[in-house]
Amino acid sequence: MASEGREDEHPSVTLFRRYLRIRTVHPEPDYGAAVAFLEERGRQLGLGCQKVEVAPGFVVTVLSWPGTDPTLSSVLLNSHTDVVPVFKECWSHDPFEAFKDAEGYIYARGAQDMKCVSIQYLEAVRRLKAEGRHFPRTIHMTFVPDEEIGGHRGMDLFVQRPEFKALRAGFALDEGLANPTEAFTVFYSERSSWWVQVTCTGKPGHGSRFIEDTAAEKLAFEEQLRGWCQAAGEGVTFEFAQKWTEPRVTSTTDSDPWWSAFSGVCKDMSLALEPEIFPASTDSRYLRAAGVPALGFSPMNRTPVLLHDHDERLHEAVFLRGVDIYARLLPALASVPALPGEG
Repeated sequence: MASEGREDEHPSVTLFRRYLRIRTVHPEPDYGAAVAFLEERGRQLGLGCQKVEVAPGFVVTVLSWPGTDPTLSSVLLNSHTDVVPVFKECWSHDPFEAFKDAEGYIYARGAQDMKCVSIQYLEAVRRLKAEGRHFPRTIHMTFVPDEEIGGHRGMDLFVQRPEFKALRAGFALDEGLANPTEAFTVFYSERSSWWVQVTCTGKPGHGSRFIEDTAAEKLAFEEQLRGWCQAAGEGVTFEFAQKWTEPRVTSTTDSDPWWSAFSGVCKDMSLALEPEIFPASTDSRYLRAAGVPALGFSPMNRTPVLLHDHDERLHEAVFLRGVDIYARLLPALASVPALPGEG
């Protein structure tokens, strides 16, 4: 079952497994192969394709399905192409073989985080176009690099470029997490990540580690770091590799038209939602900071959370259900009536 796909395999699953085999793994992700794959898929679907090189070798691929009313803001579907490293010896199967076992579980790095969502977007659009559907709002799919190591050569740069502003995004969907229960988790904000590099020069000595739930975690953290460095003596400095201080919250009130459209579809499909703050950080923070409300949503219920874990996997039935869900969500979101200032 590790082949390209059996004759009786659903074509969407076969496409998903093809994408998983592209080694966009850090520290040397093959972004070129991913861009070529996405560009070809966009051509097959009759979508507009734009490639934006935000840094040398770091390309954001944008596939666009124009709406019928260009005066309206667009719906942006974001996903990242890169995946985290693996320890192959800890896996039951090759993490880049996209092996499918007899029960239908697909083992691969990126199965949950987040190549599943990328293909679910594409397959939902394929289905809707095949049905001859058209919607007022344009749908843009953005496939960005570098998310797993901070997004500084990905979405962070992209939102500052004129190509992003030209998308006129009014609302965005991005990645979420699996949920082991019957419910689906949706994220309306996320933690503010601080990545700190502390430099200490001098004679070798013993090192200490941070302890969970310390008082420092509960104080004004930056001042605490400065105090530690001063107390350590000369030659001890720190710098932020990442410091996010602009947490934004996307509305989940029934009066919000985007949330109303999103949650209304979920209610119609009998999908129980659990709104939460994302426990880490994603590219949604850049979108929200740019003024685009974003929800983090990966339609994977009855699924253990295995992103970044050994034996990351996803059942093909859960993956296919996700395509069904997006095929219902996209028409609703792309048909949200004109908002104040639009039209």
